[in-house]
Amino acid sequence: PRVAPPPPPPPPHTHPSGGKVQGLELPSRVFPCATPAEVRATLPANADVLAFQCRNPIHRAHYELFIRALDAPNVQEGAVCLVHPTCGPTQDDDIPGVVRYRTYEVLKAEAANPRLRWAYLPYSMHMAGPREAIQHMIIRKNYGCTHFIIGRDMAGCKSTLSGEDFYGAYDAQNLAGDNAAELGMQTVPSLNIAYTEEQGYVTADVAKEQGLTTLSLSGTKFRQMLRGGGDIPEWFAFKSVVEVLRAAVKEEEEANN
Repeated sequence: PRVAPPPPPPPPHTHPSGGKVQGLELPSRVFPCATPAEVRATLPANADVLAFQCRNPIHRAHYELFIRALDAPNVQEGAVCLVHPTCGPTQDDDIPGVVRYRTYEVLKAEAANPRLRWAYLPYSMHMAGPREAIQHMIIRKNYGCTHFIIGRDMAGCKSTLSGEDFYGAYDAQNLAGDNAAELGMQTVPSLNIAYTEEQGYVTADVAKEQGLTTLSLSGTKFRQMLRGGGDIPEWFAFKSVVEVLRAAVKEEEEANN
């Protein structure tokens, strides 16, 4: 019987090798991105650490969300919140990462809240819905977090055919909750809050039950006011954040002229 010839010898210098892999240097970015080990070193020992993920400038409602999350039933006293925005490129109409970074820095100084920690993630959102929420939980666990604040329709997108939401409003929260134990994390679903004339920010349920007068400002209207120089109410946005955004708009307009 015929015997198959032996395989040819591998080309020189292509044999697999083993050993330690050591990086030469971290990537250079226009905003600082602490490593997971560096972030973990800033967190209190034996305390709950909540992660707040966002990809846009933080306005008053966002701030209320993660401050209130510190008082969630499954969060122990003495917990802190790691505000950990993604600063990589996102959608074409989003605010550039370096501008978002500037808004976070001025807000960090303005808030000066000892229960908050701030760090920046060099990550680009994929708008992949519930599975991306799981990915964010894994990333934040590596940064030392024990809890993950998860909003409605996190990382959601719309159908290119119908324009409807591609995922259900609570799909991300449900999938994260179902897998939290395996991931060694806990979830804190974000509250649905509203601003009222009578009591400021309250949950939407309280506003409805008590018949309070709610105020709102759409993203489109906010952008129009930002570019047009209109007075943006401080119940909606922090003054320091608005100043950074307006400076960025001015820079963009001057560059285009």
